[in-house]
Amino acid sequence: MILSDRDIKRALASGRIRIDPADGFEDRLGPESLDFRLGTSFLLFERSKQPFIDARRAETAEGIARTVELSEDEPFIIHPNELVLATTLERLQLADDIAARLEGRSSLGRLGIIVHSTASLFHAGWDGHATMELGNLGVMPVALYAGMRVCAFTFEELSSPAEHPYGSKRGDKYSGQDRASGSRIWDESEDPGS
Repeated sequence: MILSDRDIKRALASGRIRIDPADGFEDRLGPESLDFRLGTSFLLFERSKQPFIDARRAETAEGIARTVELSEDEPFIIHPNELVLATTLERLQLADDIAARLEGRSSLGRLGIIVHSTASLFHAGWDGHATMELGNLGVMPVALYAGMRVCAFTFEELSSPAEHPYGSKRGDKYSGQDRASGSRIWDESEDPGS
């Protein structure tokens, strides 16, 4: 069941959901979601570095991306048909009995900006800044700014606390991230039994 605004406030007050910084959260709280803001860290792909990326060969991804850190009031221009990774300003921590889902905002979607089109689930026990997959499906470049509302999180209560919350297993590769992070698919085991 998705938590309502009053249940989100209760979970924040009890520490089951933690957000840092939490300034202005009341203005960003909807009936069943909480807007998060765009951070300053972006990961840009440089297509000329490799002819392709092979999900089984990590070396094919070497040097394909570079990190860009924005300063205050500096625009980030996302061009048509471009994919970039970006982070949220807020760090999110979830208790072992709450999961979250990241959703794009309609106001950006109407400009052609998709936010986090895949992998929207943030597991119980999550701790870190969310990395979002931002894409521009429109025909015009769009300027984005650190601190603007970019996505919304909804929260769901699990039927019981997770036996192995996110971050407790070796394979939980995105736990604790604090900037836009690229794929770590190469860290996955090929052994189906592991």
